[in-house]
Amino acid sequence: THRPYYGVELTQTGRKIALEIIRHHRLLELYLAEALGYSWDQVHDEAEKLEHVISEEFEDKMAKILGNPTTDPHGAPIPSKEGKIEDRALVPLTAAEAGQKVLVKQVSDSDPEMLRYLGEIGIYPEVRLHILEKAPFGGPLLVKIGEGKHHLSETLTDNIMITTNS
Repeated sequence: THRPYYGVELTQTGRKIALEIIRHHRLLELYLAEALGYSWDQVHDEAEKLEHVISEEFEDKMAKILGNPTTDPHGAPIPSKEGKIEDRALVPLTAAEAGQKVLVKQVSDSDPEMLRYLGEIGIYPEVRLHILEKAPFGGPLLVKIGEGKHHLSETLTDNIMITTNS
């Protein structure tokens, strides 16, 4: 439904359809990565092409083969078959402070080049980072990933979602 000056709000039916398409998309991303060997920077565009055309039977078989996963390769939650989606309290890595140890939970899949770079330096969901330094005024973060150290720009840290209590 639409109310002038208030934007658009999905009906209950519209929300159900949207969550089903999100489920298809995220399951497809994971299937492409795990079963077919696509890299995490390739799966988004391929899933976009397929998400509207798969059947419910195909979705069910894909979910079963994957072990009924709860997140896609980028860490985004996969809605359940019933349309429930996990609500997580995540913050961007930009919000972290020097000295903190954080857990990467999700990475934006909007830029394949960014995903390739993050993969090269070892930043994926479920990777722990130690924030060594934070430059002022939006400057880079110096993070320790395993034994390596890397400077991350605000552009990158805005696209990496974390928890600080894990």
